[in-house]
Amino acid sequence: MRYLVVLEASQPDTPPPDELMAGIMRLGAEATQSGAMIDNAGLAPSADGAKVTLDGGEVTITDGPFAESKEMISYAIYDTRTKEEAVEWARRFLALHAEHWPGWTGEARVLRVFGPEDMPGA
Repeated sequence: MRYLVVLEASQPDTPPPDELMAGIMRLGAEATQSGAMIDNAGLAPSADGAKVTLDGGEVTITDGPFAESKEMISYAIYDTRTKEEAVEWARRFLALHAEHWPGWTGEARVLRVFGPEDMPGA
């Protein structure tokens, strides 16, 4: 099953420590070599984005930045046997931040990606 993990965070004013970045690289290599992680990337700030909304039959476009206190800063796509396995990769990623970047706060949303087998009539 595929899972999309979206990382949202309030970014501290300090850059990420070198130890954190090295740990992220090791974890990413492990996830990729195991076949679990199939894609990941950082995301630009919402100031560079737009929101397209449908409400009451009207489509509106709003340029960023958005008012949310946390920004979506990265994503990863995992292909795992279970949701728990995808959650464990996200937990390990956040644990690296707790260990190496005091004061950093964030959350990882783990969302299942539908495949052809989830469509009606499949």
